[in-house]
Amino acid sequence: MFKRLFSIALTFGMAATAPPAFAQNCAQRDHVIAKLQDSYAEELAFGGLQKSRGTHSVMEVWTSKETGSYTVLVTRANGISCIVAVGTDFFEAIPKIKAEGTPS
Repeated sequence: MFKRLFSIALTFGMAATAPPAFAQNCAQRDHVIAKLQDSYAEELAFGGLQKSRGTHSVMEVWTSKETGSYTVLVTRANGISCIVAVGTDFFEAIPKIKAEGTPS
């Protein structure tokens, strides 16, 4: 559970500090989502609200179990989504299950 929370926090932190160079990778959200679904078979894995520079935006992570690709999007209130990170070999961290009755 800790690893999953850590990876989510790390992703949110990366998205919040994305450099302005990523602004050129922006478009209407529906166009970006259609491209992710059609070209990369990605689906929404998780997301959340973030506050950055006084405005609110939505951070989403889209992943594909077929291709192993992932994309991190930040969508502003005006409906423009910006790609802030992409990659391959996405995996989910499986939390360790603590056996019942073992001392901590």
